[in-house]
Amino acid sequence: MSTSNDFQSRAEVAEVEIRRQIDRVVEGLRAKDLDALKRLYATDVVSFDVEPPLQHVGIGAKLENWARVFLFFDSVDYEFRDLTFTVGGDVAFGHAFGRLSGTLNNGTATSGMWVRVTYGMRRINDTWLITHDQVSVPLDIASGKGMVDLEP
Repeated sequence: MSTSNDFQSRAEVAEVEIRRQIDRVVEGLRAKDLDALKRLYATDVVSFDVEPPLQHVGIGAKLENWARVFLFFDSVDYEFRDLTFTVGGDVAFGHAFGRLSGTLNNGTATSGMWVRVTYGMRRINDTWLITHDQVSVPLDIASGKGMVDLEP
């Protein structure tokens, strides 16, 4: 018979594993390593990113999106703030603020912009994989423009 302490302990272990996967996302981005990133996403991942189209479906589309980002950067940095996860069984969701920055190919350093990030994850074959991610910026309703200068 499982107790609430057992459930809490399993959830805590899962959260450590999930946070390690998110650390690997940062490592993969900094290395501009599409193969490393591919291992972190489910094959049927659905991604809602800040650039068109409205959704990127499947691992190929997700990796194409990252490959486009890497075309602009000589070096890439990525950081998270306030990363929070809730785990239940083989599913988890989390949210954070994220910032992509680095040095562009023309040598210009960019501090990037802070975005809101949401993750949906599933344990598939004993590995936590990203099955959904969403990146967004707040919208100024009056102007219809994204507010990309906000900081957490």
